[in-house]
Amino acid sequence: MEPIIIFTFAIVFFALAFDFINGFHDTANAIATAVSTKALKPRHAIFMAAVLNFVGAILFHGVAKTVTKDIVDPFTLQNGQVVILAALISAITWNLLTWYYGIPSSSSHTLIGSIAGAAVASGGFGILEYAGFTKIVVGLIISPLLAFIVGYIMYTIIKTVFKNANLTKTNRSFRVVQIFTAAAQAFAHGSNDAQKAMGIITMALISAGMQTGSTEPQWWVQLSCAAAMGLGTAVGGWKIIKTVGGNIMKIRPANGVAADLSSAFIIFSATYTHLPVSTTHVVSSSILGVGSSHRVKGVKWTTAQRMIITWVITMPISALLAAIVFYIANFVTHIF
Repeated sequence: MEPIIIFTFAIVFFALAFDFINGFHDTANAIATAVSTKALKPRHAIFMAAVLNFVGAILFHGVAKTVTKDIVDPFTLQNGQVVILAALISAITWNLLTWYYGIPSSSSHTLIGSIAGAAVASGGFGILEYAGFTKIVVGLIISPLLAFIVGYIMYTIIKTVFKNANLTKTNRSFRVVQIFTAAAQAFAHGSNDAQKAMGIITMALISAGMQTGSTEPQWWVQLSCAAAMGLGTAVGGWKIIKTVGGNIMKIRPANGVAADLSSAFIIFSATYTHLPVSTTHVVSSSILGVGSSHRVKGVKWTTAQRMIITWVITMPISALLAAIVFYIANFVTHIF
């Protein structure tokens, strides 16, 4: 079998593994608030999130095209197969490390950083598509800030409208609403996150000469990435669910609805404009915004600080790790 075929198979395998890990790493995004308020039982919440992640992933592909063409040009990428494989190994490693320690880091940050780091190691800084890469990075930075602001405004509106309502009845009603907002959140997550692996596989196919003239993901790529994301979600990421659902603030049904609506709005907006965003950071920032609107002292800012540090360091660490993996992989391939 030709080496390029072997590399392509390996990339598809690792890309689907990344999507699977992304699924259980980011399950908390969609269901943490609903589980923490007991609007949904954990098993039911995870099943719902898995199904809607799959559906969201299968219906969109704009973000996949952005990942394929806006970081580097896949048609001219030097050592393309090695670059993509190194990026995936780096991203998977960082995702597993942060999952193990229960840190809600960004799968998007680590993947984008890893692609850039491996590509620069291969072809120098000139290899980057700076206009597209800058647009992606700006989107990753701005989206959590917008989520914080929208979360703050959303909960301010809710608490103003329901300030004289009976607390018990209001909480009961909002628990029902939370089922639907969590569903919207799961669908939004699938519509954005699964597409990143689609973009990676499409890059590999173009680099291998198995796809020409188009950056559109093939149907089997969409289906397999959606399935991997759905299956990963079904496994569940309990450590991160605990962090997002309880270690930022004490979440009540009204808080949860405001946070879910805010983050789903930001993620859908990003998907519509074909921008990859960190669903983890969008959700966490929405909760922080809601918590600040409810009661600033009620927010556990030490957890927020830990998340922000991870937000800042993920991309450069991933880029460095991917560059190291690229050098090792490139050395090994030249020997054999």
